[in-house]
Amino acid sequence: MGARKRLAAEERKEGKKHQYFAVLRNCPTSPRKMRLVADLIRGMEVSKALDVLKYSSKEASNRVEKLLLSAVANWQAKNEGVRLEGSDLYVKTIMVDSGRILKRFRPAPKGSANRIKKRSNHVTIYVDRKENVVEGKVN
Repeated sequence: MGARKRLAAEERKEGKKHQYFAVLRNCPTSPRKMRLVADLIRGMEVSKALDVLKYSSKEASNRVEKLLLSAVANWQAKNEGVRLEGSDLYVKTIMVDSGRILKRFRPAPKGSANRIKKRSNHVTIYVDRKENVVEGKVN
């Protein structure tokens, strides 16, 4: 590996030490349905987002709720001794990307076949603390 690649990789690695996130891969739900749930909680405080997900009627909300709890646990693991209730955690970003697509065939009339695409997705949630902004300064 070249020096530039190694330095860039180390810089990315340092940047990820101060980010708290969780990733769900190959979730067997279409990305469109998952994005509807993701849009519900984007930018919310964690406690409010967990309540919204718990009482949502969408099937994908259960998986996003577990993922959000995992991201919060990752935050707690790196910030030992800090209470969750007084930390002002919020959902910084949530991304839903398309995963692999399983292609299947279903019989159709007159001896033909129709293609079915069974979609999956990848979900990534970043949580962070809200900083207190006072007189243009970040505390």
